[in-house]
Amino acid sequence: MADSAFFCPLSHEGVLAVRGADAAKFLQGQLTCNLNYLSDTQASLGARCTQKGRMQSSFRILLQGDGVLLAMASELLEPQLADLKKYAVFSKSKLTDESAAWVRFGLIGADQALAALGLELPADTDSVARTERLIAIRVSPDRAELWVPVEQADTVRSQLAAQLKETDLNEWLLGQIRAGIGQVMPQTRELFIPQMLNLQAVGGVSFKKGCYTGQEIVARMQYLGKLKRRLYRLRLDEAEMPEPGTPLFSPSHNSSIGEVVIAAKADQAVELLAVLQAEAADSGDVRLGTLEGPGLHLLDLPYTLDRDREIQR
Repeated sequence: MADSAFFCPLSHEGVLAVRGADAAKFLQGQLTCNLNYLSDTQASLGARCTQKGRMQSSFRILLQGDGVLLAMASELLEPQLADLKKYAVFSKSKLTDESAAWVRFGLIGADQALAALGLELPADTDSVARTERLIAIRVSPDRAELWVPVEQADTVRSQLAAQLKETDLNEWLLGQIRAGIGQVMPQTRELFIPQMLNLQAVGGVSFKKGCYTGQEIVARMQYLGKLKRRLYRLRLDEAEMPEPGTPLFSPSHNSSIGEVVIAAKADQAVELLAVLQAEAADSGDVRLGTLEGPGLHLLDLPYTLDRDREIQR
């Protein structure tokens, strides 16, 4: 097994459960992703938007039991639960916080360890493998999430530790940044529309599913608008790690041009995802915090934006 293989607890996220006969039908009218695409072998990214198309949360969603589970930043779970409950009153569905019922691990280079648990996980992103109790999801090449019922967590953790190095959350977030997967955090709640996080490029937005909250704004941006702000990956040659929502500036524009989405340490530098004005980003002079702040360097993302391909989902 490669030396870079590791696992870590995903302690920064909680689990929102929507269960009942109408769970999928209810959420189909609330979320950007198409729940008809979910299956025992397929998960998805997605978001919940306001009427104005601004994301209240972003998440990974999968089928489980009599409903679905959504993993999102822990601090967003309570406000997201409260908002969705307002719309679920006439639906045969029950919304609850199931964070305490699950322990989730992030794994990199760990297919052999998953196989030892009886999980043969395909290489395709968003694919799912299951045993009677365990769930594994391919979240990007060589990266996977393992969902474990809390009563089995200590046993599974010991099994993973016998084969893999355990590391901290930073290494997992660095992999997420390099995969170009943005995430709504408490500091950026209701700040971005989905396309600003490139969510449509990583399968989190369906343009064929019909109406959902915020759909008109999201669709108009895709079909009629010119996306002026989108997600970029950057490197900061400084030890201090910026928080989500930290403003970014361009001296050539003499103003703020965007915000940090997530960041992680990478050796002696910091890598991050940020939403930037495309015109300003292309100028190549991006500063952190102030017009005189430290400069950032643009890095490649592992995908390209392709409107024609994106609207086929």
